[in-house]
Amino acid sequence: MILNHYKSHLKFSFILLLTFLFTVKANAQTVQESSTDQKPNILFILMDDMGYGDIGVLTQNKRKLESNLPLINTPNLDKLSNEGALLTNHYASAPVCAPSRASLLSGLSQGHANVRDNQFDKALANNYTMANVLGDIGYNTAIIGKWGLQGSDKFDKDGDKWPGYPLNRGFDYFYGYVRHNDGHEHYPFEGKYDGKKEVYENRSEISNQLAKCYTGDLFTAKAKNWITEQAVAKKPFFLFLSYDTPHAVTELPTQAYPAGKGLNGGLQFLNQPGKMINTASGEIDSWINPDYVNATYDDDHNPETAEIPWPNVYKRYATVITRIDKQLGDLMALLTDLKISKNTIIVFTSDNGPSIESYLKQPFKANFFDSFGPFSGIKRDLLEGGSRVPTIVKWPNKISPKQIISEPSISYDWLPTFADAAGFASPVNGNGISLIPSLTQNVNNSRLIYSEYFVGGKSPDYKEFPNAND
Repeated sequence: MILNHYKSHLKFSFILLLTFLFTVKANAQTVQESSTDQKPNILFILMDDMGYGDIGVLTQNKRKLESNLPLINTPNLDKLSNEGALLTNHYASAPVCAPSRASLLSGLSQGHANVRDNQFDKALANNYTMANVLGDIGYNTAIIGKWGLQGSDKFDKDGDKWPGYPLNRGFDYFYGYVRHNDGHEHYPFEGKYDGKKEVYENRSEISNQLAKCYTGDLFTAKAKNWITEQAVAKKPFFLFLSYDTPHAVTELPTQAYPAGKGLNGGLQFLNQPGKMINTASGEIDSWINPDYVNATYDDDHNPETAEIPWPNVYKRYATVITRIDKQLGDLMALLTDLKISKNTIIVFTSDNGPSIESYLKQPFKANFFDSFGPFSGIKRDLLEGGSRVPTIVKWPNKISPKQIISEPSISYDWLPTFADAAGFASPVNGNGISLIPSLTQNVNNSRLIYSEYFVGGKSPDYKEFPNAND
């Protein structure tokens, strides 16, 4: 696992690395003899372009104190925050998708990661990843959702089309989009806005089975199905649930969220081609949450004039965010139903700040809901609004409820954090630190974090951006 570009490490580092590998191998052999409650399950939920300000507890609830402001409801995210820790100074390693996810998975800052700037679809380096580190210490590992770090579409000398495919980077199971651009479409079979897309289960392309499958629902239902299988197997699991929502196209579900939640309600994976999930019926891209159908706002900030309806693009965005909130509540209920919630770490976060991209005729502005929170900047900005991301962590009996953690942290901290939670050391080549002391013992670590991104253009000139952050 040691690559050429690490040959400059000190000899001492090599010794530590070899010691780590030996320890991992020795411990992995005893996994079957260990009690599963010694290693927590890990459910890592990553949203695509969800802003710091899109969550109630971070911004939307405060907007209720001001009259006539458009609001998004996220009761399940607020509940998760009350039951765990809210990380108010957590950052993405880069303010755009591919490099952010590469640093997250590798545990490396953008100063060391091999995918940087706008290198979409470049192969993630064949080195340590969150998946192979956890897999080596006894976890079943899966990614469901968006990947985008696979490498060239051309076959190499070994006959491998995508050298950085998830199954080549430590994941035991994959269900989702391989290519970055495919994640811009939320109905892969119909391809209403961006053309039909490919979806893979392990190495088989299955998009023809997915008529009327809205990806936010599809990935949630499949995650529930996979988690249930792991609970039956009674082996610790790591699931990277990598959503492609609310990104860009802002497509709507087919219908209201199914009644109930958890094991016997909510979204269900039916595994029937043409009816893969229980919301694969009705009209695609059609259902707007009733909370927003007739919503109005004071567009001119003049109480003497009548309020006007929200533009359609914002009804869509709010519907998608509240749908995400429902999906989270469904997953939380499943963990409780399976009696594994007390031994499961849940992390909810985003890959970067909010976007203003839109596939619709109406433009989308990030200041309609103040999706950037109380900060300046959006996606692709190294300003706070582009890099600081909504982050909540729950680990019952380990993390005290209703914690507010203001210590700076960053996405490449999660690999060492999860290794630490499982009782193992993390790879010595990593740039992150374990957040377990701050999460469980209220120990503050004084440290620097590093984000990087180079791109032309400039941030929107929103009056809501505070001058102090410009």
